[in-house]
Amino acid sequence: MNQSADSTRLVTPVLVAGCLILLVGFAIRAAFGVFQIPVAEAFGWPRAEFSTAIAIQNLAWGFGQPLFGAIAEKVGDRKAIIIGALLYALGLGFTGIATSPAQYQILEVAVGFGIAGTGFGVILALVGRAAPDEHRSMALAIATAAGSAGQVVGPPAVETLLAFMPFQTVFLVLAATALTVLLFLPMLKAPTKPFAAGESPSLGDALSRAFRDPSYTLIFVGFFSCGYQLGFMTAHFPALVTEMCGPIAPGGLLAAFGITSTSALGAAAFGLIGFANIAGTLLAGWAGKHWPKRYLLAGIYTGRTLFAAAFILFPITPATVLLFSAGMGALWLATVPLTSGLVGHIYGMRFLGTLYGFVFLSHQIGSFMGIWLGGRLYDAYGDYTTVWWIGVGVGAFSAVVHLPVRERPLSPRAVVA
Repeated sequence: MNQSADSTRLVTPVLVAGCLILLVGFAIRAAFGVFQIPVAEAFGWPRAEFSTAIAIQNLAWGFGQPLFGAIAEKVGDRKAIIIGALLYALGLGFTGIATSPAQYQILEVAVGFGIAGTGFGVILALVGRAAPDEHRSMALAIATAAGSAGQVVGPPAVETLLAFMPFQTVFLVLAATALTVLLFLPMLKAPTKPFAAGESPSLGDALSRAFRDPSYTLIFVGFFSCGYQLGFMTAHFPALVTEMCGPIAPGGLLAAFGITSTSALGAAAFGLIGFANIAGTLLAGWAGKHWPKRYLLAGIYTGRTLFAAAFILFPITPATVLLFSAGMGALWLATVPLTSGLVGHIYGMRFLGTLYGFVFLSHQIGSFMGIWLGGRLYDAYGDYTTVWWIGVGVGAFSAVVHLPVRERPLSPRAVVA
């Protein structure tokens, strides 16, 4: 492949391979909420036990993200992805034979680190470095949308597998699937580019400058609510729909598509979120090239807040589940290309993997809280209403936090000491 030709193209082998890796990884990750009820019923556990395991997975993913970003920048992107894929497969495989809450929770550490090694932090940094400046926002959006495509197919596929085999076997199938990302590694060779003038000469200097900049702190804090909302819904939304949604009319439109139970609706609704987010994320990538990213992020969080408040205020029916899923889906991962693009724009592309990794840690702390609180408050109150309203509040908070971000490269301006 001609390197100079790749330097001006949007679609490159790096982007294609990155999309395929994210699609596979996120198809698996998005399906964990479908296991919520089968695991609890099989072992007689309260809802909090499996929720805590998924929460630990998300927290490990968060702590692993800057670590894998640094590994990729130190020894190479492909080696980082290999380590991540092996951890992902091992964690999933052993989860398939685990029998106690402690075993599940320990194994989800390996799964979380596996997601970190094959997920947004490593892949978006690689895609961002490989993309030309004029196409970077859209390239990041396309890669993020690929993760959403995985979310479309993952939960329904796992729901189908669970109808034919025990959930333990499904975990083994997912472990084998995680290893398929290794097939795409030969395509992940980004062209070498000179770094921009004024970029930090070392990782330590880049981190020091970012941590002393108030805008980095605002981005870090603001990404918390994205993680809270996405983490809670990934782990609990299928179960929420199964238990809180009104009945599906026999012989109706949903039944014509094979959706005859609220559990099937929960899996399908999560797939619809992913489907709608493909369009929403691509739109966010296009918009990020034309308008300030901080204002777009504030608008996305405001939209999420309004959708979430309306959903819980009205009776939950199959129609409102589908309407909410479409609306929330359009905003679901739209924050990711804008946030990663904002970090790259302000602090440069050289150490984007690590700098975005630390921002993503805030996202995953939020995920941990959303998932863990979802299980705890469900066991305490018997439904998800309280934890849902907390999500509404943190979404409104993030909408405000992004407004003061100073959206221009750090090098020409002073850093607060």
